[in-house]
Amino acid sequence: MPTHQLFPTLLFETEIESPLLQELAHSIRSLATDDSAGRKWSEEHRYAGYTSYASLNDLPRRDPAFADLAKLLTRHARSFTRDAGWEVKPKLDSLWVNVLKAGGHHSGHIHPHSILSGTLYVEVPAGSGAIRFEDPRLPLMMAAPPREETFVTIQPRPGLLLLWESWLRHEVLAGSGRGDRLSISFNFA
Repeated sequence: MPTHQLFPTLLFETEIESPLLQELAHSIRSLATDDSAGRKWSEEHRYAGYTSYASLNDLPRRDPAFADLAKLLTRHARSFTRDAGWEVKPKLDSLWVNVLKAGGHHSGHIHPHSILSGTLYVEVPAGSGAIRFEDPRLPLMMAAPPREETFVTIQPRPGLLLLWESWLRHEVLAGSGRGDRLSISFNFA
């Protein structure tokens, strides 16, 4: 009798080309300088760097590079939903930038009120912390034997775009590299 895999967890991965990455890197650095509300939020919440998560919600209207990115993300989100067999047309709900300092990390979390989430890595210094996804069955494994892949870790690189279902718990591990890691995170509803 065959063994079946039930209820797979999908992770979409692709590469984004360099010219757009350069424009986005410039825009991210400008935002980190100009967005005093984002810097204040980052400091108050002990974010190791800067994020526009709680301060700017109009980046595609504010900057042509983010408008181009929003179109590209929507195309990839539609591809993900087709692969997942969803009968839904995903709509970009939020998009924010992150400048993570060397040694910075982000603890395990999910993205509530969304169906699809993701990250685009814009600049990634050597030794930057990886993103780690947790097996969604982990809280239910009361007496299960140890497994090799309780976590899946992916090392970021410039241009890497990842998409996953928003309920999938993930974290950013602390890295040993020097320099700022620039990324853009987003949610689809």
